[in-house]
Amino acid sequence: MNDAAPPWRVTATGLEVQVRLTPKGGRDAVESIEHLADGRAIVKARVRAAPENGEANVALEAALAKICGISKSRAVVTAGATSRIKTVSLTGDPDALAAALRAALKTE
Repeated sequence: MNDAAPPWRVTATGLEVQVRLTPKGGRDAVESIEHLADGRAIVKARVRAAPENGEANVALEAALAKICGISKSRAVVTAGATSRIKTVSLTGDPDALAAALRAALKTE
């Protein structure tokens, strides 16, 4: 990820993270950064929950909140609720949130 843009952007309240979610993935994990065919970077994540009644989205919010050290209420899927590619808004200090994501995804 040296020259490429990260899969998140700074907002007035924190970060917006682009995520590709795999529901019913066997475990809850935020795994890596990947690039889509159009070149966009995304965070690859999986959750045990099924994509029914928003359960997978809630599990994704909880997983991202945990690795960023914020409460679950500060991680919200804001776009793509029924899509595999989602935007999750994280509320907090953008530098601290980005550092936590980099550490969890083992990027520099």
